[in-house]
Amino acid sequence: MSYSTTVALANPAFPPNSNSKLRNPQNRKELISLLQKCRHCQIPQIHAKIIRNGQDQDPFIVFELLRLCPIDYASKVFRRTQSPNVYLYTALIDGFVSSGHYMDAVRLYFEMVNEYIFPDKYVITSVLKACGFGLAVEESRQVHAQALKLGLSSNRSIRLKLTGVYGKCGEFESARQMFDEMSESDAVAATVMITSYADHGLVDEASGVFGRLREKDTVCWTAMIDGLVKNGEMNRALEVFREMQRENVRPNEVTLVCVLSACSQLGALELGRWVRLYMEKNKIECNYIVGGALINMYSRCGDIDGAVEVFSRMKERYVSTYNSMIEGFGMHGKSTMAIEMFQEMMERGLRPNSITFVKVLNACSHGGLVELGFEIFHSMTSSHGIQPQIEHYGCMVDLLARSGQIEEAYNFIERMKIKPDHIMLGTLLSACKIHGNLELGDRVAEMLVNCNDADSGTYVLQSNVYAASGKWKEAAEVRALIKEAGTPKEPGCSLIEVNNEIHEFLLGDIRHPKKENIYRKLEELNPVLKREGYSPATQVVLHDIDERQKEWALAIHSERLAICYGLISTKPCTTLRIVKNLRVCNDCHSMIKLTAKITKRKIIMRDRHRFHHFENGACSCGDYW
Repeated sequence: MSYSTTVALANPAFPPNSNSKLRNPQNRKELISLLQKCRHCQIPQIHAKIIRNGQDQDPFIVFELLRLCPIDYASKVFRRTQSPNVYLYTALIDGFVSSGHYMDAVRLYFEMVNEYIFPDKYVITSVLKACGFGLAVEESRQVHAQALKLGLSSNRSIRLKLTGVYGKCGEFESARQMFDEMSESDAVAATVMITSYADHGLVDEASGVFGRLREKDTVCWTAMIDGLVKNGEMNRALEVFREMQRENVRPNEVTLVCVLSACSQLGALELGRWVRLYMEKNKIECNYIVGGALINMYSRCGDIDGAVEVFSRMKERYVSTYNSMIEGFGMHGKSTMAIEMFQEMMERGLRPNSITFVKVLNACSHGGLVELGFEIFHSMTSSHGIQPQIEHYGCMVDLLARSGQIEEAYNFIERMKIKPDHIMLGTLLSACKIHGNLELGDRVAEMLVNCNDADSGTYVLQSNVYAASGKWKEAAEVRALIKEAGTPKEPGCSLIEVNNEIHEFLLGDIRHPKKENIYRKLEELNPVLKREGYSPATQVVLHDIDERQKEWALAIHSERLAICYGLISTKPCTTLRIVKNLRVCNDCHSMIKLTAKITKRKIIMRDRHRFHHFENGACSCGDYW
C-alpha cells in the first residue's frame, strides 16, 4: 500500500479556528475540566452541552474530546470538525494507536499530509509508532522521507521510532543505519536495537550491542535478559542478571519477572527464592504480575507449598492468578485441589476464561478424573458461553488416552467439529504405544504423516510404534526419512540445580568435569537396585540391539546421570530436584522410586507432562502419567 507523500515545506496556513477569537474562554476551561473528570458514559451529555454553547469547533475543547472519547465516537467528532489542525490529527492518530487500529492511524496521517497540513515531530513519532505495530515498513519509509524533507530526521525521538519500526519489520540494515547515527552512549537507542534483534531470534547481535554499551540502565539490562529468556537462553539470562547485580544496577519489577521466568524453565529454585528475598528486602511490591511469576516459579521448580504461600499473601487476585495456581496443582498431581481452586475462583465472582479451562482440564487429565473432566468441558458452552478450541479438545483426548480409553479417544476425534492437529494426534499415538494398542497406533501414525504440520517428533513416535511391534525395517525407514528431512529428534536433557548452579546432562553425557565420579556412582547403584527388585525394562529400548546393550542404554539416561551427580554433590537427605525436557520412561520411573528408597532422599522430577515426587519407593503420580 502506498500513499501520496506531498508535503508543504513553507509555513502552513493555520486553520481559521485555531487563530480565531474564541468566545467565553472561562467557559472553555470549565468544559475541559468537566471532560477530564467525567466517565465515558457522560461524554455524550457534555458533548451536547458543548454543541449548544457553540463551542464544538473550539480546537482546545475538540482536542480534549478526541483524547478522552472511545475511538468510534472520537472519529465521528473529528469528521464533524471544520479544518482540523495538526494537533487534532495527532490526537486521533494517538487514539487509533491506543485502540489497536494501526493502519487507520497510518491512513489518517497521509490524509492529513494530502490536506497540506504541516506535520510536526509529535505526529511523525505517533504515526511511526503505528507503523511499527502494524509492521508497515513501506509506509514508514515514506514518513522517513517526509521527515528528511522537513528537516526533522535529526530529532532523537523520530530516530528512535525509525530504529524501532525498521527493527520490528526486520529491516536491520536501515535500523542499524539509524542507530549508528546516534550517540554510542545512548542506552535507550541500544535498548531498541537489542529488543529488535532479540525479537527476530538474533541473540548474538543483541548481545553485541549490549556488550559495546558502556553505561547501561535498568531498562537496557532488562531488555537483554528478556531477549535471552524469549529465545530459550535461560542460563545466559541468569548470567546477565548476576552481572547486573555485580554492577550494582537495581532491577525493577519487569526484570524480576524475566528472571523468575528463567528460573521456572530451568528449575532454579534457590535463585528464585533469592529473588523473593530480594523483593522483600528492597520493599518491591508483590503485585499480581510479580505474584503470578512467583507462583509459576515455585510450581515449576517443584515447591507447590511455596506457590500456595505466595498466593495466600497476595492482596490482588485475578483470573490469571487463579489460572497459575490451578496449573500448579495439576502439574503436581493435586487434581482435587486444582478443582477446588477453580470452584473458589467462581465463588468469588471471577469468570473463568479459555485459559482457565485448559488448566483445569489438564488437572483432570493428570488425576484421571474422566467424568468430571467431561462435565467441566460441557459446562464451557452451557454455563460460561465459551466455545471449545483445539487446545480444549486436545485436553479431552489426553484425558481419555491417559486413562487407557484409547478407542474412546479415537472416536472422540472422529466426532469433533474441528480438524485435529499434530499435537492431539501425537498424544493419541504416544498413548497407543504406552498402552500397547499398536494396531490403532498404525492408523493414527498414518493420519499424522498425512498432516501437513507433522514435525520430527511425529516421525519419531511413528518409528517407536513400529519398533514396539517388532517392525524394525519400517522403523528404520521412518528414521531415514527424519535424517533426510534434516530435522533431528529432540535429545533428552536433564537439569539439576546444585549450589545455585544449573548442571545439564544428555544421554550418555561425558562433558561434566566430574564424569568419572558420576559414572562410578551409577555403577555402585546398579547392583543395589537389582537387589531391591529392579529389573531393567529392556522392552522400552526401541533399537535392534542385544540385551546387555539395551541395559546400558537405559542406565545412561540423562535423568540418572543428573541424580548421580546430585547424590555425590549434596549432603545426605537433601532433596534432589530434576527437570527433564521429555516424558520420563517407565524404566527410569521404576529406578528412581527405588533410588529414593535406598538413598533415603526425596527426588522431585518435572518431565514434559507433570511433576513426580519420589519418596520411600513410591511416586506421587501413582504410576499414572
